[in-house]
Amino acid sequence: MTKRTFQNGNIMRSVLFAIIFCLTLPAHFGRAQEKRRPNVLWICGDDHAPYVLGAYGNKQVRTPNLDQLASQGMRFDRAFCNSPVCTASRQSFITGRYPRTIGVTQLKTPLSEKEVTLAEVLKRAGYDTAAIGKMHFNSPLSHGFDRLTDLPQHQAWLQAKDRSLLPPGLEVQAPWKPFKDPARVWLNSACRPFGAVDADMAGTFFAQQAASYIQERKDKPFFLIASFYEPHSPFYFPVEYRGRHKPEEFKVPKVGPEDDWQIPKIFRDLTDREKQGIIAAYYTSAEFLDKNIGLVLDALEKSGQAENTLIIYTGDHGYMLGQHGRFEKHCGYEPAVRSPLLIRFPAKVKARQSTEALVEFIDIFPTVLDFAGVPIPTNVQGKSLVPVLTGRTKQHREQVFIEYSENEEAYLRTERWKFIYSTGKRQREDGYATGNPLPGRTLQLFDLTHDPDELTNLAQRPEYSKRVADFTAQLAGHMKRTARQPELLPQTDDVHALLEFCLQPRDLTTTTKPSN
Repeated sequence: MTKRTFQNGNIMRSVLFAIIFCLTLPAHFGRAQEKRRPNVLWICGDDHAPYVLGAYGNKQVRTPNLDQLASQGMRFDRAFCNSPVCTASRQSFITGRYPRTIGVTQLKTPLSEKEVTLAEVLKRAGYDTAAIGKMHFNSPLSHGFDRLTDLPQHQAWLQAKDRSLLPPGLEVQAPWKPFKDPARVWLNSACRPFGAVDADMAGTFFAQQAASYIQERKDKPFFLIASFYEPHSPFYFPVEYRGRHKPEEFKVPKVGPEDDWQIPKIFRDLTDREKQGIIAAYYTSAEFLDKNIGLVLDALEKSGQAENTLIIYTGDHGYMLGQHGRFEKHCGYEPAVRSPLLIRFPAKVKARQSTEALVEFIDIFPTVLDFAGVPIPTNVQGKSLVPVLTGRTKQHREQVFIEYSENEEAYLRTERWKFIYSTGKRQREDGYATGNPLPGRTLQLFDLTHDPDELTNLAQRPEYSKRVADFTAQLAGHMKRTARQPELLPQTDDVHALLEFCLQPRDLTTTTKPSN
């Protein structure tokens, strides 16, 4: 072989290598890009109010895992659900759109197949997707999740194993029958455990399933929602957790001078001791929730993927523990609509931060896509929180909008003011009727700077009439802009007529079943 032939051979091999490299570059580049995309772990508690979290300043509750999560990222102090009821809130934040826009404002309404969820968008971008625990889709559709695990899977798992025996003579919770039993029973005022040990509880099962899912994910980014039923009434906790809190530890919130007319009838005969027991049960259930969240977070750490995982913690809304005489959500007071929001993402979010930026839960959807580098659908109504999380701005929204159609109510919240508008014309069917005659149109205005507990209604005072009129007009404008069927809106400049039309529930009541 001549020197020239040898050189030509080297040239040909170099050219061939260059061609192969160029042909395979897109595939390698695509895989590299996919690996750089963050995993997304969204953990959700049910009815978990932020004021029952150590991270938000509570000294009585023990929530070390959520407290640590908060210390590793950003805590949002003014985050609000878009509706204080499970279905509407959850289906709203999973689509990034307002409840009325997607036609889901009531508890039993299914999510339409026409609505695109965060799971569907991420799945198209190459993510594995799973939802473990409570989702409230109210339909047989998967809505973009490759895997759905809920109570039927837990029941099947229980039947296949030997359940642990309980101590003899142990008093446990009665079967949950809300509105059929007295409130003291279905709200667990006796602070009794569920009839199972920790290892057999649904919450522990969901945590273990989520942990296994994380540990099995290696080649593709994942989007996992781990959604627990705690601390929703009757405030589940296992027998090992009994006695963690005593009713006498807690003070019953004082009822305001203007509260009597709006207290639901079902709560009016609760004694102070029963109210203390309900609070104790809620705190205990919140601690059981925190333990299970710890199992999920520990699994993520052990998987080696924590640094490249965006972690979000939310409740689906808040919860009232005696404030204004109520033990529920379904209203516009701060404990019902203000919600916990913790976000950790080491690559982008500095630790030990908090913000008072006004946030709506529909903002989480575009935030996830923004961090993932995935285009945000044009119909999404939320606003990405990435500028707040990365320190580019401290401001986010000037106001937040919240609605509860079952009582034909809407709420507007600014940094200082809370405005509540109710038609007062609907016989509510959610179990929380007052037993009093319908009051007619009701307006409430609270100065949260000077009245954080919302005990003094300023709406009828002449000096606030312009502010009330402005807020009423802003609510009407929001309802008009976000209407699902704008062609049906009344053609009028009367803001009250517009609001009375828009606040009536007009949900989509059907969905399409899968063909298979």
